[in-house]
Amino acid sequence: MRRLHLHIYVAFLALGAFCVAVVGAAGWALSPEHGELSPQVRGGLEVLVETLPPEPSDAALQALARRLDLELILWDADGVRIAESAPLEMERPEGGHWVHPHEGPGVAITLADGRTIAAIRRAGFHHGRRFGGFLLLILGVVAVGSYPIARQITRRLEVLRAGVEAWGEGALAERVPVEGRDEVARLARSFNRAAERIEALVEGQRRTLASASHELRSPLARVRLALELLGDDLDSEERDALRADAAGDIEELDALIGDLLEAERARSGAPLREPVDLDALLTEEAARVGAAVRPSGLTASADPRSLRRAARNLLENARRHGGGAAIEAWAEPVEGGVRIVVVDRGPGVPAEARERIFEPFYRPEGHRESADGGVGLGLALVRHVARAHGGEARYVDREGGGSRFEVTLKG
Repeated sequence: MRRLHLHIYVAFLALGAFCVAVVGAAGWALSPEHGELSPQVRGGLEVLVETLPPEPSDAALQALARRLDLELILWDADGVRIAESAPLEMERPEGGHWVHPHEGPGVAITLADGRTIAAIRRAGFHHGRRFGGFLLLILGVVAVGSYPIARQITRRLEVLRAGVEAWGEGALAERVPVEGRDEVARLARSFNRAAERIEALVEGQRRTLASASHELRSPLARVRLALELLGDDLDSEERDALRADAAGDIEELDALIGDLLEAERARSGAPLREPVDLDALLTEEAARVGAAVRPSGLTASADPRSLRRAARNLLENARRHGGGAAIEAWAEPVEGGVRIVVVDRGPGVPAEARERIFEPFYRPEGHRESADGGVGLGLALVRHVARAHGGEARYVDREGGGSRFEVTLKG
């Protein structure tokens, strides 16, 4: 029995059977036809015997039994049956108790002269059978009604399992239906959210890989061409120029591979956290591009390596696209963290490209084929670093013209 709905169904049946047994036992235990006789019952039987003749016959007992709708048996003091209203298979019981012969429940008392009389209600047995039948009917209703309930519960689990298996086999767009508001529905919603995130991550990695392959081909082709030309008859100046070009292409390849590895590192999990002096970090990186830094006295709990790379990319981006104007950088406090700001007085970014510039390998029109010295990974890495630290990277217009890049770090 491996199917979950059968396990649930059997559990329902077991619970129903247990309830029926408890109700039956309670009905038997709480019935007034058990335990010691009450004084009223004892007195009633004694009055009943007083109406009989001194030596009652079977006919006398039968007449009385018909009026009372009972079966009566009378024994003498020695246990010999004196008279009976019907031939019942019953030995003389101890007097003063309820009795339960095969024919039905009854009572028996011992009189003062030693005789014992028993009064049996035959209808009681039929009532007991009807009560037992009623309990079995309840069990049958539970058996019939619980199966569709168990099947409905597990049907949604089977749909969820099928969706997970299809997704696991490569159908990343697969989603499972969400029905109801119970735990199964919450599980389905959680799976759909996780599937969406993983699909987006895999799709992003596919785009990055495809773009990286394209970007790697250009410098590799130029290096290959330089190596082939070095074998020809060239003068020393031409050879030096080819070597310089090849060295530049190799540096470009090294930077591209470094950015790819750093982006993957920033995206692969929680970063190392330690106190970072933001003024010192920005001052060191700003010196590379001749930018000015406003002191803030702030520190951040961050991965110093990835944060340094992000700051460097922001400053290099401002140098490339700032039109040679002054560049400024500083840190400022925000709720729950800090924010690094880099501004320039360049032409800015068109509105339609302000989100796309953070995509891997995206370069606006006029900046193709690495003419500006970049391949379009710098700002993508900045956003990866910001999100790895619980924050965000964004572009905003600068008053008076130019660009303003903000990187928020939480924690």
